[in-house]
Amino acid sequence: MPDQFAFRPRAREVSRIEAFSDIVFGFALTLIVVSLEVPKTFDELIVAMHAFPAFALCFAILLWIWHAHYTYYRRYALHDEFTLVINSLLLFVVLFYVYPLKFVFSGLFDKRGYTAANARVLFTIYGLGFASIFLLYTLLYAHALKKRDELKLTIVEQHDTRTHVYMFSGDVIIGVLSVLLAWTVPDRWVGFAGFIYFLIGVMSGTVGTVMGNRRRAIEARLLQSAAEEAAAAS
Repeated sequence: MPDQFAFRPRAREVSRIEAFSDIVFGFALTLIVVSLEVPKTFDELIVAMHAFPAFALCFAILLWIWHAHYTYYRRYALHDEFTLVINSLLLFVVLFYVYPLKFVFSGLFDKRGYTAANARVLFTIYGLGFASIFLLYTLLYAHALKKRDELKLTIVEQHDTRTHVYMFSGDVIIGVLSVLLAWTVPDRWVGFAGFIYFLIGVMSGTVGTVMGNRRRAIEARLLQSAAEEAAAAS
């Protein structure tokens, strides 16, 4: 990618909002730790190790959510009232989301027995939390796009911001679809409310390919325009 088309970071230092947010994300990570107490026996150690895969998955998801937050503030450095309110709601939902997240992935590895009714409620709680988080990210990036003139976003930067809006909107749709499936399919198919999250990869790949092609077309036009201006000047 040519250097002239890289997204310019507008943040020069860590703001108080970012510092507070990092503390909240750090606290959320402590809530998914396998055990806050060091195992005292070998059997306790083995039990703790059995919970490690669930912890790893939860950690990866929270890291994904944190990275979206980090990228937003590095790129746009917005600290207006709208951003503050949405960021506060985001942190609230993240803390609420931790327990359903840990419960769902722990259940994948310890073979808990769920009734269909239990599964419907669980997928609803998880899906609403998932959709809420990425709806708030959609609002944040849409807000940055709305302030493109104030932020002096280039055409490429506007395109990249719009790409994030599409990506996060897709995540919201998948979370909502999971909830709808949880309450509409027969009992024997309720597990599909969880499998639908594999569509995140399909959605991300599709949006990334389409928007990536558009970005390259924009870059080509800008390079051609620059070359024509240089030729005219000489």
